[in-house]
Amino acid sequence: MAWTLFSSSSTYSVPIQSAMINKNSTNSFPFNPNHFRITKSKSTRRGRLIRNASSSSEEKEKEDDTPAFNPFSFVTDNPSSRSAIQLPETPAEDGNVGQMLYRIEDKGKEYGSYIRSGKFVWFVRETGSPESQRGTVVFLHGAPTQSYSYRVVMSQMADYGFHCLAPDWIGFGFSDKPQPGYGFNYTEKEYHEELDRLLDVLEVKSPFFLVVQGFLVGTYGLTWALKNPSRISALAILNSPLTASSPIPGLFQKLKIPLYGEFTCQNAIMAERFIEAGSPYVLKSEKADVYRLPYLSSGGPGFALLEAARKANFQDLSRQIAAGFASGGWDKPVLAVWGIEDKYLRQSEAEEFQKGNPDNVKIKLVEGAGHMPQEDWPEKVFDALRVFF
Repeated sequence: MAWTLFSSSSTYSVPIQSAMINKNSTNSFPFNPNHFRITKSKSTRRGRLIRNASSSSEEKEKEDDTPAFNPFSFVTDNPSSRSAIQLPETPAEDGNVGQMLYRIEDKGKEYGSYIRSGKFVWFVRETGSPESQRGTVVFLHGAPTQSYSYRVVMSQMADYGFHCLAPDWIGFGFSDKPQPGYGFNYTEKEYHEELDRLLDVLEVKSPFFLVVQGFLVGTYGLTWALKNPSRISALAILNSPLTASSPIPGLFQKLKIPLYGEFTCQNAIMAERFIEAGSPYVLKSEKADVYRLPYLSSGGPGFALLEAARKANFQDLSRQIAAGFASGGWDKPVLAVWGIEDKYLRQSEAEEFQKGNPDNVKIKLVEGAGHMPQEDWPEKVFDALRVFF
């Protein structure tokens, strides 16, 4: 990985001390000092600080994926979880969990770069060209996942002529996970403010297309839309809580319980288990690796999720959504792309939402997909978005 500063002129190298973020910074992402450099380029937006994500080597791709000895037997009942925390039969020969992390740390960063926005560094995926005539689509993920879920849809949308951007929310995926009290407290207001700053840094022109999916930070994407209707030309919603009676998944209920929440948030396979519990499918191991990686790397992502969940009033947010998008309050086109096998949010959720604003809300049901249709069946999601946008 390398740090790159885009401005003008040509590439140059600087001492590592000037490229590294201060040790007191809120950034908790691990850095390898040997991989830093600063570069100038005419081809990218002025003043953007990017650390390019490296791709897996051919040697890593050839590694045997067969699960080795796993001392944590509680994960072996799930086929996609068998390599969550795995050690070789002879640890002295092949290393430890730290080396396992090194082997998978470059996975899941397709189309991604690290973007400095204000005090924080976001990981943002980007496909297509900003000059695309079809327009820009911003994809926002839900908790406890990351923008990785949109990778296939983004690629197909770019091939069709759209410019696509998908950030990992602060506290999630590969973005910064600041400690609460140090410039970010994981509130709805702060998420909205930081998203505004990021869109400015990315030079996203309004109006643009917005796609939102999931709970918590996904819901914050919808409440942001309600506060910024003039910036959106059309909105697509994938399996998100939309009604005043929307259920709250057990994960988020557990996170709100003192002490038990602290234990729950440090479960390394929490994200993949949440995905699988809402889907008719089991994640393949290489996909599960990416969703669990942030939670394996450090305790920061779990505590960020814990803080965000405890700050959120899920029922109040659902009531805001239902009222805000009702007839008379929202006049932009909305498409609910709904995986009908969702175990958290039933098809009736989308149907009730549509009844509140039948003139502007349409539904596209996706058979064979669950809570994350963009992961379960991205081709069908792409077809729905292509026609709608």
